[in-house]
Amino acid sequence: MAALGWLTPRRRSATARSVLAGEASAEAARKSSQELEGQEVPETSAPDQEPEFPVLGDDRAAAFFDLDNTVMQGAALFHFGRGLYKRKFFETRDLARFAWQQAWFRLAGVEDPEHMQEARDSALSIVQGHRVAELMSIGEEIYDEYMAERIWPGTRALAQAHLDAGQKVWLVTAAPVEIAQVIARRLGLTGALGTVAESVDGVYTGKLVGEPLHGPAKAEAVRALAAAEGLDLSRCAAYSDSHNDIPMLSLVGHPYAINPDAKLRKHARRLDWRLRDYRTGRKAAKVGIPAAAGVGAVAGGTAAAIALHRRRR
Repeated sequence: MAALGWLTPRRRSATARSVLAGEASAEAARKSSQELEGQEVPETSAPDQEPEFPVLGDDRAAAFFDLDNTVMQGAALFHFGRGLYKRKFFETRDLARFAWQQAWFRLAGVEDPEHMQEARDSALSIVQGHRVAELMSIGEEIYDEYMAERIWPGTRALAQAHLDAGQKVWLVTAAPVEIAQVIARRLGLTGALGTVAESVDGVYTGKLVGEPLHGPAKAEAVRALAAAEGLDLSRCAAYSDSHNDIPMLSLVGHPYAINPDAKLRKHARRLDWRLRDYRTGRKAAKVGIPAAAGVGAVAGGTAAAIALHRRRR
């Protein structure tokens, strides 16, 4: 049974490294959103009717969306790895052994910290020595190739409802912040909080600032960003599929469980949080979901994307 230990993610509390990771991610997110101000936003269909929530004109409210399996089918990091493999950043022999990880995540919705940590370590070793600008450019291409068609329309409509109400909308993800920013920009969102990889003179060092933006670190990032932006978290909303994000969801006054795993579904029902599942078309478990939540809801595909693994030296 020891070999199956990775199936049970560990519950962690915030640490000094979590706080550092959160603050670094918040700083990167604010800088990116300031650069995006004034840029053209892609047109998106408006909801069929005006929802009661979010509240129109409440500029002290914002929305925070987890990315993997909440906004996007599957894990952004694995899709990014697939794009890097296509560009020969690592070898074919590294692929097959870990392809099943992404399959498990897509089909079971299980986000295991140890597997995600291993994937992030792999990504760090692969990008070490590369320029940040190069990865940003490649990220734009990878979004078009592997990610655009995997966005959940229902969750996208929820984000648009917040934007239409005049509120800022942020992605919050353990994926590299540069990739998260590409996705946020393509979706017309305000910006993104993500894992910050250290760079010197625009070149990746192969180290992280703090730790991956996962679990408690996400909550720290949201708290830091809210303080910097003058937001009232009790008026904000957060959306996620994973019980690992309960710390982030618990920060806000309007938590939503989207495509929830079993633990989050149980927790959300106990606390009377709103739920929505776009994987099967099941109705929300609680009445009162914004009308935008039902726009374009579709069932996800079952094909697994190729995972990336540490390059063998």
